[in-house]
Amino acid sequence: MLVCVTGGTGFVGAHSVAALVRIGHRVRILARGEAGVERALTPLGVDPSAVDVVVGDVTNEIAVARAMIGVGGVLHAAGVYSFDRRRAAELRATNVRGTELVLAAARRVGADPTVYVSSFGALLPATGRVVAADSPVGRSREPYLASKAASELVAREHQAQGDPVVITYPPALLGPCDPHLGDQNARLRNALRGLMPIWPLGGFPVGDVRDTATLHAGLFTEPELPRDRYFGPGRYLTTRRHLRALRAATGRALPAVFLPARAMLPVGRLGDAVQRVWPWHIPAEYGAIYTCACATRVVDYDSTLGVTPRPLADTMADTIRWLYDTGRLTDRQAGIVSRRPTGPTAVPGRGRAAA
Repeated sequence: MLVCVTGGTGFVGAHSVAALVRIGHRVRILARGEAGVERALTPLGVDPSAVDVVVGDVTNEIAVARAMIGVGGVLHAAGVYSFDRRRAAELRATNVRGTELVLAAARRVGADPTVYVSSFGALLPATGRVVAADSPVGRSREPYLASKAASELVAREHQAQGDPVVITYPPALLGPCDPHLGDQNARLRNALRGLMPIWPLGGFPVGDVRDTATLHAGLFTEPELPRDRYFGPGRYLTTRRHLRALRAATGRALPAVFLPARAMLPVGRLGDAVQRVWPWHIPAEYGAIYTCACATRVVDYDSTLGVTPRPLADTMADTIRWLYDTGRLTDRQAGIVSRRPTGPTAVPGRGRAAA
């Protein structure tokens, strides 16, 4: 099958392209430039010449239509993932308008399936104790979460009209080979660099990008799977457990203070206000604190989808090792990980999920 992938130069998209290529699919990427494709795919062992590239943006209707010519399926992974309020306009344009254009174009060419990469954050704040596939769309006013909620409504409307649209909800993703050092990997690095001495209580689901990529590839290979909504492989972590896993992975003490998340929300709002004029990124973001304040568990991952989430310790070690190998962490910051040889799980696609 020829699969059109948007966001193929991003974290989820690039790993998903690699997973699709490994199982024999042909891939066409809609990207802003060919250089970005090479940077994203080469570290994953994918020859950039093995994929077709259409230069354009998901907010450009003509470029989207050109990318859809002759495709059998679509993976819409393009999106901006950031709690930086300075990017509010970009969030609306890419996440919402881009989803409208891509899903409409996929319908016109008869793509089956069209997989839309949503986020568990699109369902926050939750109305129940557990977020599930039938949970209502959230009504958050935080710019990123609001943009994903609006995009989710677009995808669900296509489902309601009978289009073969599948929605996936990846957890907060860690892992190696992140082309742009996205939010979660950057947050992990900040913690190891001592920039996060105060943590909000609460929690959120965490997973490995390689497992989510394997799930995405499988959705184009298993025709008997219903056109539905699927939570990505992962596990719910409290922030305390998250930090304990970092301590175990690095052998470092990483002293920290935990405060109630809702009590920290004013700090997040202040950080967002200062961020408007402060040129360097401030780790204390309202959106991240708000997500912890919601502290809603997601439904247990359905292992019948054929992907076994790899151990959290492997994901942490592989992520830290990649940050260290690419010069983003010092020996001291990486701790014992810097003294270990690169293991087999650090190679994209070789974890338990791809065995």
